[in-house]
Amino acid sequence: MIATLVWGTGNVGRAAIRAVAAHPALTLSGVLVHDPKKVGRDAGELAGLDTELGVAASDNIEAALAAGPRAVVYAASGDIRPFEAFTDIVRALRAGAVVVTPALYAFYDHRSAPTDLRDQVLEAITEGGGSLFVSGIDPGWGNDVLPLLMTGLASSVDVVRCQEIFDYTTYDQPDSVRYLVGMGQPMDYQPPMIAPGVPTMVWGGQIRLMARALGAELDEIRETLDRRALDSTVGTERMGEFEAGTQGAVRFEVQGIIGGEPRIVIEHVTRIHASCAPDWPTPPTGDGAHRVIIEGRPRIEVSIEATDEDGNRSAGGNATAVGRLVGAIDWLAAADPGLYDALDIPLRPAVGILGKA
Repeated sequence: MIATLVWGTGNVGRAAIRAVAAHPALTLSGVLVHDPKKVGRDAGELAGLDTELGVAASDNIEAALAAGPRAVVYAASGDIRPFEAFTDIVRALRAGAVVVTPALYAFYDHRSAPTDLRDQVLEAITEGGGSLFVSGIDPGWGNDVLPLLMTGLASSVDVVRCQEIFDYTTYDQPDSVRYLVGMGQPMDYQPPMIAPGVPTMVWGGQIRLMARALGAELDEIRETLDRRALDSTVGTERMGEFEAGTQGAVRFEVQGIIGGEPRIVIEHVTRIHASCAPDWPTPPTGDGAHRVIIEGRPRIEVSIEATDEDGNRSAGGNATAVGRLVGAIDWLAAADPGLYDALDIPLRPAVGILGKA
């Protein structure tokens, strides 16, 4: 069994604990938390399970890594603390762990990561003997392996479009929603996540990854952005009110330009309420979906709706992304130490978990 430490117990960490506990090749060896109120609580309780797992949460990073976990699921946020997340992950790599995480945007396509960061990661891997695999939480497979698989079903491909369409009403991450994305802020507020260049920093690696897999040469990567204000004040289940006139919806594209045309596109359409920007793409049902459209012959469209934690679709998206990361751990543990991306990690059936809660 592969001893696995889950670092962080937020939206991603809860799903990670459940995934590790269910995986037949892994054993949950530890859980790291930041909130003092969570220290000492059982991992099963923190993950929303009906049973205890016999693993108490700790805030002692040094002791958790000194225990020698073979793998670390780094589930702490990298959105608002990128330097800290990078430092934590390098520390885990130096300890010899296989690390899987969505927190390092620059490493979605590690070949295009900044040289200084890449060198630090490679040095830590050489020193400790671990490995690193980064895949997105939006979810990563929806912006790499799924669209690439679908292109293989077409006789000709004109455009590959990957969409995330979500209503954030029930999303339990108010700081990210209000300040990082800017929901509920004045329309002259500059949300960090959609500042010029940031979408390319976050999703450009996935564009490059798909282009490389398709044997296409990118001319450049472009961005488009549209924002809409709320017509009326709306209330949300977990984050309170969002006032009329403030930002209520955002739509942006990260476009891979090939031959002068956008050919590989990652598009995000996010709202704080369904009433805002009703003319933009909407999910088939409910509050969210991921959609991949292959414009070509034939035209192929697939929409995926995942639910978890009592039907929450944001949680469902997190859980599927975590499933991809956790499902790669045993493969990575058997492979040579190194940097890996979504094109390296094979897709495999979930052997041994059919019928398990």
